[in-house]
Amino acid sequence: MPPLDVPALVDHHCHSVVAAELADDVLAGLLTESDRPPAPGCSPFDSALGLAVRRWCPPALGLPAHAPAADYLARRRELGAAEATRRLLAAAALDTCLVDTGLTGAGGHPLLPLGEFAEVSGARVREVVRLEAVVESLAPAAADWPAAVCAALASAAAGAVAVKSVLAYRSGLAVPPERPATREVVAAAGARLRAGHGRLTDPVLLHHLLWTALDVCAGLGLPLQLHTGFGDPDLTLHRADPSLLTGFVRAAEPSGVPLVLLHCYPYHRQAGWLAQAFPQVYTDLGLTASYVGPRAAAVLGEMLELAPFGKLLFSTDAYGLPELYLVGAAQFRHGLGSLLDGWRADGACTAADAQRLARQVAAGNARRLYRL
Repeated sequence: MPPLDVPALVDHHCHSVVAAELADDVLAGLLTESDRPPAPGCSPFDSALGLAVRRWCPPALGLPAHAPAADYLARRRELGAAEATRRLLAAAALDTCLVDTGLTGAGGHPLLPLGEFAEVSGARVREVVRLEAVVESLAPAAADWPAAVCAALASAAAGAVAVKSVLAYRSGLAVPPERPATREVVAAAGARLRAGHGRLTDPVLLHHLLWTALDVCAGLGLPLQLHTGFGDPDLTLHRADPSLLTGFVRAAEPSGVPLVLLHCYPYHRQAGWLAQAFPQVYTDLGLTASYVGPRAAAVLGEMLELAPFGKLLFSTDAYGLPELYLVGAAQFRHGLGSLLDGWRADGACTAADAQRLARQVAAGNARRLYRL
């Protein structure tokens, strides 16, 4: 049976990388979603993701696969951050990266600006605008809040390929199926302005922001990405279940705006159902494929139990470390190849079916959705 050819990848949701030299503990800390130090006697390298890093990354730096973590870190220091980053991103072989610019640093260091990231990665780079980051610095009069939010989002998104919400982190995904009343928005804006600027956490303002983003996306022809599923300890996991969005999805359906569910795990089956049930819903596994390590093929299979093949997208959600780009790409290629090889061997699909599916998920679906 000939091997599956997984083509160049379009990473439809990711972040930039750190250019600075990183201490070993800082680098290891970026191999977990936790922002806490590891428990005594534990290391982020001793995880499914850590195994994946040691499997895929050492050969890019001239070491054998599965080199011990200490040897890998020493080789990385020997090459220097710039050369290690260049090699790791080249090995990921990404065609296009859609970069969420809402995060500006990792491990205490700034992320590369988009132009520099494009240069070092060799990929075509486009921006995804994070909604909450756009409005958190606004300070209009309370009565002007609705118009100011709309104008700020329209301006920020004018050159982007998508916008993204991290509502799941702020108030959860149980969004009411109707827009907040203007008087409620004005009252909440007044309370926020009196309290001073800062992180946007008021549910009324967050829900108004999401509905406003829907209007802006409809006008500009952009998809709306939403974080769902696991993340750092700032998240309350059960409030990030994408099925909580069902009422909003129904109410948003007439707008025609594509809603893209990111990451999803451990609720990826719920996301697959939403993608099957609602024409405007798309989904991915994002960093899940990296974090589950040897289980990547199995989790991809669980997503594809229900998700239409034209609705599943590839992304790494890589952040800070170039290793996460390579691991995300390699895990996806290997996992999807293993899954589809099993389907072919079982007679579930032909070689042509498998190749078409791989091309769709790797790049074709993203090119169509984001009009690349």
